[in-house]
Amino acid sequence: MTNLRVADKEFSHLPIIDISALISGKGDCYSVASQINQACQESGFFYIIGHGVDENLQQRLEEISRQFFAQDLETKLKIRMALAGIAWRGYFPVGGELTSGKPDLKEGIYFGAEQGKEHPLVQAGTQMYGSNLFPANIPQFGETVLEYMEAMTNLGHILMTGIALSLGLEASYFADRYTSDPLVLFRIFNYPPNLSPSDGEPIWGVGEHTDYGVLTILKQDNSGGLQVKSKSHWVAAPPVCGSFVCNIGDMLEKMTAGLYRSTPHRVQNQSGNHRLSFPFFFDPNFDVEVKPIELDHIVANDHSDRWDQANIHDFRGTYGDYVLSKVSKVFPELQRSLL
Repeated sequence: MTNLRVADKEFSHLPIIDISALISGKGDCYSVASQINQACQESGFFYIIGHGVDENLQQRLEEISRQFFAQDLETKLKIRMALAGIAWRGYFPVGGELTSGKPDLKEGIYFGAEQGKEHPLVQAGTQMYGSNLFPANIPQFGETVLEYMEAMTNLGHILMTGIALSLGLEASYFADRYTSDPLVLFRIFNYPPNLSPSDGEPIWGVGEHTDYGVLTILKQDNSGGLQVKSKSHWVAAPPVCGSFVCNIGDMLEKMTAGLYRSTPHRVQNQSGNHRLSFPFFFDPNFDVEVKPIELDHIVANDHSDRWDQANIHDFRGTYGDYVLSKVSKVFPELQRSLL
């Protein structure tokens, strides 16, 4: 498959890609890969259907999440992030997470792969590794979250084979080099109704940003509010029944020298109801050094207009270095308490 850089251009919607051939290993996987290639170049975002993730599991996840966020603040703070320390797990209240230095209009819970005290990286005191905090008063909460994370991890591995094929690489390229032991991070966010005055400055559920790693798989409820940045305007990414929204992160843009785009996005909940969002981040191994992939016919993108004015291609180091530098800015108070 030849990789020719598609010039930045306007897009008015996100494509819907049926990945059932990747899931089953039957059918035309290269047709799926071709669609992924086009989506990653043009918008960096796409919906997936035919993913095979159990609908009952998704429904159970949504039910326990609504049950948790309906509780009073004191009860939710029983699993606050400060209790997990360097594992960076647990609950934060509305305004507790920052994007570009500004508080987001959302609350949420951070999770990661479950790692006990015997795990080598936990014993070494590595940040972002450890045990999760689950509410004790909601039956099956922890079991449901861990089951969902396992399903998403499996889906992430499969999607990365599709992304490898889309770049003209062997299917196992990323698993062999970057994601044999992926850093998997899961969030459950609740966006309260946006009560900001219509004539005032908008208050964002989460402000403009890009994701850090290689792949995000997002489950969203029916409220809407996700927006993706095109060349000169914002494009709505409304819920599509039975789908997940996928987007690529900074590290995949770095690996592909800008061929694939880590596209800015934001959320504003204008539904009048509470909005649930379930982003799952499938990222490189914590200790792996991220390097450009040797691909033919690539013209690197101009990053002068990136939302944070950063050039991710200048970054040198492991993925752990990169993600910790980002998370420390999202929760500066927590970071200071860990020093």
